[in-house]
Amino acid sequence: MFRRPVLQVFHQFVRHESEVAASLVLERSLNRVQLLGRVGQDPVMRQVEGKNPVTIFSLATNEMWRSGESEVYQMGDVSQKTTWHRISVFRPGLRDVAYQYVKKGARIYVEGKVDYGEYVDKNNVRRQATTIIADNIIFLSDQTREKA
Repeated sequence: MFRRPVLQVFHQFVRHESEVAASLVLERSLNRVQLLGRVGQDPVMRQVEGKNPVTIFSLATNEMWRSGESEVYQMGDVSQKTTWHRISVFRPGLRDVAYQYVKKGARIYVEGKVDYGEYVDKNNVRRQATTIIADNIIFLSDQTREKA
């Protein structure tokens, strides 16, 4: 008679503990970006008081498509959309290499993650900013495109 209530309490405790443990298991997720494009401006290095310096530059990626009746024979107009990305490099070694060697017009490949943040501008207005936090940069050209 005494044994049964103790077992019921024990089973409830074990069930509750296993549910808590299951809720503490972290799900895997992925925040990964791969960009291939041309640098829009020479990088700048900024440092806010009490924080690590960051190298910042812009990267342009292009998307092209054909509109028209026959894409096989390449008839129709070619349309292009350019998207600008703000790249931030915080990693100490990569930050310094990017600041020294990334140049306007260079073709580079960037791997990183998307970060959404807020800042207050000069007029004390809260703004939102989307930034790519770079983990890796591969230099595909060391010069700007040659002019024909």
